[in-house]
Amino acid sequence: MQNKKPVWSVRAEQPKDVDHIEDLTIKAFESAAYSDHHEQFILCALRQSGQLSISLVAELDGQIIGHVAISPVRISSGKEGWYGLGPVSVLPEFQRQGIGRDLIETALSQLKKQHAKGCVVLGEPDYYARFGFRPLSQLVLEGVPAEYFQALAFENEIPQGYVQYHASFNAAS
Repeated sequence: MQNKKPVWSVRAEQPKDVDHIEDLTIKAFESAAYSDHHEQFILCALRQSGQLSISLVAELDGQIIGHVAISPVRISSGKEGWYGLGPVSVLPEFQRQGIGRDLIETALSQLKKQHAKGCVVLGEPDYYARFGFRPLSQLVLEGVPAEYFQALAFENEIPQGYVQYHASFNAAS
């Protein structure tokens, strides 16, 4: 008998989901060496400041097992319509099953429907390349190796400048 692959659904975050999202974010980043373990604080600050443009959860049998956030970024050239992807969280026991992929693809699709110009991400180059992200020399996030800061343009025009995430990304508590 073959093991059945779990079937999850992706939907918009609801107010009742906030505590579950916080818990899963803590668990998802608990053993991540590259994390400062502030992701749950960032999400809270983005929510409180009204900067959480897209917030989706993956749900399986009534349990929230994944989350993705998208928020606006500023580009020093003044170009508008660009967003940042992340944090992306999946409970450790559900990682490597395609949940993160589904969350990211759905979030990017929604972003395109909102007529966004593009999206940036700070993360593992090989993972995010599968979604079309790539380092663009025109867009710089100071203090970060270029290969870890990637962009995905939804139009032909790519702005040039320094990218700044919302101040919520400095939240530490």
